[in-house]
Amino acid sequence: MVIQSLTNERKRKVSVADLRAAVVREVGDAHALKVENDFPTPQLKPGQVIVKNKYAGINFIDTYHRKGLYPRDLPFVGGQEGGGTVAAVSDEAAKEGIKVGDPVAYSVFGSYAQYTAVPASKLLPVPEGVGLDVATSCVVQGLTAHYLTSSAHANLIKPGEWCLIHGVGGGTCQWAAQMAKLRGFKVIGTCSKGKADIAKSLGCDELIVLDEVPGASYEDYESVDIVSRVMEVTDGVGCKAVIDGIGKSTMDISINSLAHRGIFISFGNASGAVPAFPVLRLIGKSAYVTRPKLLDYTVDRAELVSRADEVFGWLKEGKLNVSVDRAFPLDQAAEGHIYLEAGKSKGKVLYQID
Repeated sequence: MVIQSLTNERKRKVSVADLRAAVVREVGDAHALKVENDFPTPQLKPGQVIVKNKYAGINFIDTYHRKGLYPRDLPFVGGQEGGGTVAAVSDEAAKEGIKVGDPVAYSVFGSYAQYTAVPASKLLPVPEGVGLDVATSCVVQGLTAHYLTSSAHANLIKPGEWCLIHGVGGGTCQWAAQMAKLRGFKVIGTCSKGKADIAKSLGCDELIVLDEVPGASYEDYESVDIVSRVMEVTDGVGCKAVIDGIGKSTMDISINSLAHRGIFISFGNASGAVPAFPVLRLIGKSAYVTRPKLLDYTVDRAELVSRADEVFGWLKEGKLNVSVDRAFPLDQAAEGHIYLEAGKSKGKVLYQID
């Protein structure tokens, strides 16, 4: 096919064949994600660029889409996080200074593919000194951790107060633990024994190490009395914010670990969806609860860029330690999801795309 682009005020053509992509045609287990070699290459539309992907991030939300927990229209190309170089630009994107060859990262649906059409407003220029693998890792997990530690708590926690973060041994909450410390919070982290080495490097003030659940992406949250430990560490006060991406297994722990007028921030379902609970559960401490998502904390380009600039700045200054655990070739699409869901990762998991 032919993609029209505009670079330096001149039209040029970029010819690409049908692309290789990991596609879901029927929801199901990891093997529902099938690699196809003749999926239609996206058409360049006004205001867009075409990105030739080098990496795609693998996130738990991708598994929720694949399983149908968060429904999407079928068929769809998996993923919503990518990084690579600009292959073609629309007239509108060119006028914003975007050029073919620019290194970029982004979050839009359809990143498990060789090429993705991305609105120019969603592009994050990757600064010199930040690798494309790290930049790709930043877009969903890094920006999620940023809004969780800067905004989702609605300023109900102040510097010097306690924050409980579950699952700091892998993924988003590795970022969140470090960012919470950068914001001056005192942090209690939970992790499995198998990820304690990673968790200990994050600067948590207290680390609660739990037994592992074989084959699962979360820890055994009954192996330690976490609430008692939290109350002991905080002198009976509790935590003004709890950041919880685990879900079903930690809901009670999270609510019971709150301080008066604290906030339960539930953002993930690693152990299963959070069950419905009566709002009266919150009355004992006049507590708050929120179920946020990244799109509502990057509502326009100004907010997106502001968050990304702070994260990239911390990376360049060496204040954030980002662990890229493993990069699967795209041909092993199912294996990437299986690895993530089995709880094996100690950091970001990616697809490397030729």
